Amino acid sequence: MDPALLSQLNKEKLPRHLAIVMDGNGRWAQQRNLPRNAGHRAGVQSVDEIVSTCRRLGIPALTLFALSTENLERPRTEVRVLMRILQYYLRKEIERMYQENIRFNTIGDLSVLPPAAQRLIAEAKRRTAGCDGMIFTLALGYGAHAEIVRATRRLAEEVQQGRLRAEDIDEALFAAHLDTAGLPDVDFLIRTSGEQRLSNFLLWQLAYAELYFTPVLWPDFRSDHLLLALLDYQKRERRFGLTKEQLASHAARRADGPEKPPHRPR
Repeated sequence: MDPALLSQLNKEKLPRHLAIVMDGNGRWAQQRNLPRNAGHRAGVQSVDEIVSTCRRLGIPALTLFALSTENLERPRTEVRVLMRILQYYLRKEIERMYQENIRFNTIGDLSVLPPAAQRLIAEAKRRTAGCDGMIFTLALGYGAHAEIVRATRRLAEEVQQGRLRAEDIDEALFAAHLDTAGLPDVDFLIRTSGEQRLSNFLLWQLAYAELYFTPVLWPDFRSDHLLLALLDYQKRERRFGLTKEQLASHAARRADGPEKPPHRPR
């Protein structure tokens, strides 16, 4: 990491939950006249570096969009390679996550993954279950629309079974039935490659997130790019729909950490 950039970072104003759409692997490969799969493999190096950097900086939660439900519609050969890369990554990183005190987590429909990948995911979760330095989440077989539908069905089943009254359903209860239950809402979203859209990612959780789009392709995205993004984030005033005066009043009373939406207590 560039010491000059790091020195500018305010450790007290880091996002509690950082999410990244890792985009541009295919274009990175095409620019080099390489097969798309080479881009996916190169992207693993960026994952390694960004996960470790977030842990060192003290960011509590990091979520990476690794495999969407739409990605599964790509050519079979590419999907197979993506699955192999996922399994390679997990085999390689389980022990490192444990040593760096990182708890591994997933969101999405894991049933779409091969049994071998599901077993490795279960092992990674088991091995790191006691880690409390950072929660690292991979979104796999994930789509926000499907996640919201799953949560709605769970709530409907509880109402149908008489364990819940419809009038008791509020935002907090709904959030507790999402895949991200237990995680704070996203404070900051980064998308690489220059694309400027959400692509069905964490639609509920991104309601008040700051968005950052960079033209850097994911395989080229490194710690210094992350620092630049975080410095941009720290320049923004997050008002959560309030006036500046209201925000100042809430900030004066708040004693449990920065960047918490004043009208949506955790």
